[in-house]
Amino acid sequence: MLTIGPILTFWYPVRSRVKFNFQTLTLLLFMLFALVLPSYSQQRDSTSRQVNEKIQSLAAIDRVKAREVSVGTGDLLHIEVFDVPELTRDVRVGDTGEFSYPLIPGRISAVGLTPYQLEEKMQRLLIENGLVTHPQVSVFVKEQNSQGVSVVGAIQKPMVYQIVRPTTLLEILSNAGGISEDAGSIVIITRGANPSDATDGSNASSPAPQIITIRLQDLLESGDPVYNIPIYGGDVVSLPKAGIVYVTGAGVSQPGGYVLQSHGDQITALRAIALAHGMSGFARANDAVIFRPNPATGQNDIIPVHLGKIQNRKAEDVPMKAKDILYVPDSAGRKILARGAEAAVSVGTGLAIYRGGNP
Repeated sequence: MLTIGPILTFWYPVRSRVKFNFQTLTLLLFMLFALVLPSYSQQRDSTSRQVNEKIQSLAAIDRVKAREVSVGTGDLLHIEVFDVPELTRDVRVGDTGEFSYPLIPGRISAVGLTPYQLEEKMQRLLIENGLVTHPQVSVFVKEQNSQGVSVVGAIQKPMVYQIVRPTTLLEILSNAGGISEDAGSIVIITRGANPSDATDGSNASSPAPQIITIRLQDLLESGDPVYNIPIYGGDVVSLPKAGIVYVTGAGVSQPGGYVLQSHGDQITALRAIALAHGMSGFARANDAVIFRPNPATGQNDIIPVHLGKIQNRKAEDVPMKAKDILYVPDSAGRKILARGAEAAVSVGTGLAIYRGGNP
């Protein structure tokens, strides 16, 4: 911190004897800069160091904590005892989570242990059974078949992924090709057991599954790594589908498909227009229609929508459903009804899809 104490100590004794002139002012300014510059330099270096520390800490938070994937049923393990080739072999973990090993009585439980923990357990068993005095054991997971993560719902490539290393939610979504156009606004992770509990060799299980819900917007836009949670074997990552409403016609500013925030969200014709950035100056608001698929007939029902009256509070707003197409013509497009709904339907389904917009 800058202090002017030395300057005042110098100035007070001499102010009555020194004539204040240009040379005196120059001397004082020189002394002031001599004190200020080192302090400023020190402050600048401290700030740079703090910024670098913050960058490193944020990067560390975004990185999954180092953690070995636990052994599970069906995994193929390679167990090597140094300098004892007779005890080196591959073993398969059975459905009960155990495997047999030569000269060791009974079966050895492995499920829930990390390879490092299993190494320690094997060393202890070799000593207790008098097989090796000072064993050095290494365990390597040769085939991983127990850490499947199911990715389902509105995803590009739904399938089961094997976790072979610490993995995050974003990595899983990326490996699955990303979300589909009709994906909703949330990701649901269903976890049957807390992986942190399965560290004592027991097959830990939870009486009720743990449900974790994360908003896609928080995951992708907030920048907070707390949403990019670790994903473990046995997790089910699901993306519920959300409906899409289409707004098209020359009478709207931004025609397109608009994803509802979540499945079952209520949206009205007026709100759909707001999502489409409003109507153009040539829109015929009272001639708008909604084309709604009718599963019973296989055709589209046509619902008149008087947007002008709705805006002036002279008519009730019209609720919309998923897959509805709101068509707003301009002065040159009034004949769309006479020519049929097929044109609007074909145009509507080919529109760009917009996500996360709020009026």
